[in-house]
Amino acid sequence: MLDLVVGTITTGLLWSLLAVGVFITFRVLDVADLTVEGTFPMGAAISAILITSGMNPILSILLAGVGGMIAGAVTGWIHTKLKIPALLAGILTMIALYSVNLHIMGKANVSLLRMDTIYTILGGFFNTPNMWSAAIVGIIVAVVVCLLLFWFFGTEIGTALRATGVNPQMIRAQGVNTDNMIVLGLLISNGFVGMSGALIGQFQGFADVGMGIGTLVIGLASIIIGEVVLNATSFKTSLIAVMVGSVIFRVIIAVVLYMGMEPNDLKLFTAVVVVLALSMPLIKTHIAAGREG
Repeated sequence: MLDLVVGTITTGLLWSLLAVGVFITFRVLDVADLTVEGTFPMGAAISAILITSGMNPILSILLAGVGGMIAGAVTGWIHTKLKIPALLAGILTMIALYSVNLHIMGKANVSLLRMDTIYTILGGFFNTPNMWSAAIVGIIVAVVVCLLLFWFFGTEIGTALRATGVNPQMIRAQGVNTDNMIVLGLLISNGFVGMSGALIGQFQGFADVGMGIGTLVIGLASIIIGEVVLNATSFKTSLIAVMVGSVIFRVIIAVVLYMGMEPNDLKLFTAVVVVLALSMPLIKTHIAAGREG
């Protein structure tokens, strides 16, 4: 039971990096970016193929992030330069990345069985099981990313990026190139998603070309659940809510699987959870109106 609890929380922390990437586009830029469904498996593919080639697993995670940044920049370029709607630009990049990922791996999946990963290296250093070393990695990643983003979005560039999503006309009047801000936001977002894919790939022990299906919904579920639970009213609390929401979402998944839900129904269950979370404000309003009546 303890291993199940630790594993669930660890998985939530590792997936929180994906949720942060989705948060940057969905909440900061006000764009639903489907690039993440191709960037996530690309991060895992880059990390896996580099590890099997003998590269340090930690360096492979950083390079996976670079690959994600390039993919995000491509989506931004298609959207800003070719004037293709952001949603469609993300879909086009996502489709292209399917073939790119196959070329990177050379096949549909790559196994990391018996290969050194960041978790085995850390486990050997601290003399702890891989599960606990993964938990350490998850905590470090969550804390560092929160602090880094809180600092970045407090800078002049970060403030301009946030303003681009809130009021692009106003920020353009201040002399800021909103196209550059959009590309920057997509670049940062998909960089985090690529790193998340690498971390999850090493944690699961394989990279698969289809592992990105539904990742956008998972990210949205984490964001919305976290905001509902913590009642996030500021940017700082919103960042923390994303991390908390990712863990809560994984706990919910673990509970329903433990209760006997078929794994084939998980995607349906995830969609239902997102719908309920999105409709929560309306539900609360109806409940409050009913009490007053």
